[in-house]
Amino acid sequence: MKKLLLGTACAIITSAGAAFAAGHETVSACLITKTDTNPFFVKMREGATAKAEELGIELSSYAGKIDGDHETQVAAIETCIANGAKGILLTASDTSSIVPVVQQARDAGILVIALDTPLDPIDGADMTFATDNFLAGELIGQWAAAKLGGDAANAKIAMLDLAISQPTVGVLRDQGFLTGFGIDVGDPGKWGDETDPRIVGNDVTAGNQEGGRTAMENLLAKDPFINVVYTINEPAAAGAYEALRAVGRENDVLIVSVDGGCPGVQNIKEGVIGATSQQYPLLMASKGIEAIAAWAKDGIKPEATGGKDFFDTGVALVTDEPAEGVESIDTAKGMELCWG
Repeated sequence: MKKLLLGTACAIITSAGAAFAAGHETVSACLITKTDTNPFFVKMREGATAKAEELGIELSSYAGKIDGDHETQVAAIETCIANGAKGILLTASDTSSIVPVVQQARDAGILVIALDTPLDPIDGADMTFATDNFLAGELIGQWAAAKLGGDAANAKIAMLDLAISQPTVGVLRDQGFLTGFGIDVGDPGKWGDETDPRIVGNDVTAGNQEGGRTAMENLLAKDPFINVVYTINEPAAAGAYEALRAVGRENDVLIVSVDGGCPGVQNIKEGVIGATSQQYPLLMASKGIEAIAAWAKDGIKPEATGGKDFFDTGVALVTDEPAEGVESIDTAKGMELCWG
């Protein structure tokens, strides 16, 4: 068995809750996230932990060292299989390469639910509980285009993506943003093949602040007149802002992002980010634990939202500069909702 990163592994052992009658064996579940440092995954773990305690489920949590640490996630799944888990909640770093070991878990009778990031193919998991990530990107693209107005035709756009492996969540947000902005995408299943001259380029951030700063520096070296920055998430946006501030450009560039965490909403209030699409990771995780409980009790699998191939946990555009024709909430409401 490969050595696991267990820095965030926490086994929460509780007495059986109302969902499980006395005398039933303890039900165990696993939560496997990309990292344990991104606030998004911290909140996801909080939601899973609280619901597991409520339902009397023994939860073990694992995380990669960094976003993109595929091997640690594979080893975590293997451990969950060996330990007889009834369910796994997974935010995959490599959404296609993880599928074979996920299938091993499913073959062992384990319910596997992808959180936030669909597998590739999406039916590689039993169900996905997630934001509509394409819509999340589309909303910030529509907002940026509306704010620029006629100048959108001459925009210079930096695309700060997640990883070279192009996990599904990154592709969906990227392609949604471009579609919302009014740019034709090439193959909608990948980013970087667009031919629109308004796109200065794509760089990757690993979803963290340092990566965002470096990626922004690289793209500014390519074109110092960038005026729109798409970022995969708010830590990357904060890094991009640092790079722009270093060259005196922080006040004349639109930065948009996705996540809607409390720090990200605060960054909107402070003018770091113009708009973000808010997700609800605590809800994703708590619903995932409920689904594992139902599977353990009755063998029932969760169903997708009508008309979609995943369970949609919702999204809202957050900004204090509303744009005509783009529905949004302000930061006061955003702070109330982060991160439900």
